[in-house]
Amino acid sequence: MTGVEGPSYTVDDALVALGFGNFQILVLAYAGVGWISEAMEMMLLSFVGPAVQTAWSLSAHEESLIASAVFAGMLIGAYSWGIVSDTHGRRKGFLITATVTAMAGFLSALAPNYLSLIFLRALVGIGLGGGPVLSSWFLEFVPAPNRGSWMVAFSAFWTVGTIFEASLAWIVMPKLGWRWLLALSSVPTSFLLLFYKVTPESPRYLCLKGRTTDAINVLEKIARVNGRELPSGILVSDHEIELQKIDNPSEDDCLLSPRRNEVEDPKGIVSNLGGISSLLMLLSPKLARSTLLLWAVFFGNAFSYYGLVLLTTELNGHSKCMSHKLQTEKSQDVSYKSVFIASFAELPGLLFSAAAVDKLGRKLSMSTMFFICCIFLLPLIFHLSEGLTTSLLFLARICITATFTIVYIYAPEMYPTSVRTTGVGIASSVGRIGGMICPLVAVGLVHGCHQTVAVLLFEIIALLSGICVTFFPVETMGQELRDSVQV
Repeated sequence: MTGVEGPSYTVDDALVALGFGNFQILVLAYAGVGWISEAMEMMLLSFVGPAVQTAWSLSAHEESLIASAVFAGMLIGAYSWGIVSDTHGRRKGFLITATVTAMAGFLSALAPNYLSLIFLRALVGIGLGGGPVLSSWFLEFVPAPNRGSWMVAFSAFWTVGTIFEASLAWIVMPKLGWRWLLALSSVPTSFLLLFYKVTPESPRYLCLKGRTTDAINVLEKIARVNGRELPSGILVSDHEIELQKIDNPSEDDCLLSPRRNEVEDPKGIVSNLGGISSLLMLLSPKLARSTLLLWAVFFGNAFSYYGLVLLTTELNGHSKCMSHKLQTEKSQDVSYKSVFIASFAELPGLLFSAAAVDKLGRKLSMSTMFFICCIFLLPLIFHLSEGLTTSLLFLARICITATFTIVYIYAPEMYPTSVRTTGVGIASSVGRIGGMICPLVAVGLVHGCHQTVAVLLFEIIALLSGICVTFFPVETMGQELRDSVQV
């Protein structure tokens, strides 16, 4: 694009010119390790709870609080780290979250009693709440034409983490016990701290904050590593361009506007956003509809995803109401294998996401998979054979994995840079509420011999989530990321 002073370019223009190369692969690997560690910490809840219950003679309610503490921590962390990241930078955001997760995760293995374990797992949850910071950070290095496919590739690290944790538990738990599983599961997060010094700040964030020189330095580093050249001209933010279009009183005034906006705009719009003002911006007239619909979809996604993970063992072709003691004894031998096999249901979901997200679009892909999920769940209102039940849950999990993957692509694309990680963080927090409620409501219904009601609840949640997706106001496929609400 061309201004009065000569040619200029935005961060999006630069990223398209530089392409997706070796630099982005390194960024993907770093962010992916963070996503693996989050998946591992979430998956181990399936194994640690029962083991601790046996070791410390806990009640069923006390066991459930171990998982609830993690979700409660994530609820706080997802909101807090988003604000920190949007205010002080992406790097500082994931430095703090990685430190908290690694330390609390390792100390959990040394917990001397139940209360200390609950406290430390809540701290782990607070750290894990920073997951959206890493996804937003990676997203801001990816050229617009490649964004969908590479965000699916990023999401694949979650599946790697779930499969790896299930494998690790299968090997470690029978021989070494739950403390070793907690300790070993905290190791991947430590790698984030080990390589933190070489990680770059997001050039989009730097440009928005008026730190244009720093942004250019990062873009030049990308150019060197990728073997490409930056566009000619000066770097400007999308918001500066928008202001020039709106104001533009004369050509002489325009000569001064880039430098004026570089200093004034970040302070006036985004640099001092606090938690309340960020939330108010998310609920402003231009973003309110998108925000509320996104909250509903995140809630439905998390409720459905964690519910299907739990129900894989709960609805295993038997009636726990009739043979509870027998099944409890039997489950000790098959739980690791069942969870390990179920984890592979996520691979087809990722493949569908990769194929559809940049062809069908975000909205159509998500809504379609929600509705298909409803079809697979419907027969489960009846008691079916073990093989058929497992197959239907497997297929339903494929659909929910796809919707979860795509919504994590859509959400950061939908929000402007000024509130991107805050917006995704709060939406993720709402999802954690779904994760907390799901075991208490849905799984509780199954244990109470109300399988039909439980399945119908999942049906309603998935159906409403799919309908909400159809009402999203924008389709972000192929669009450039926005820097501010005004753009």
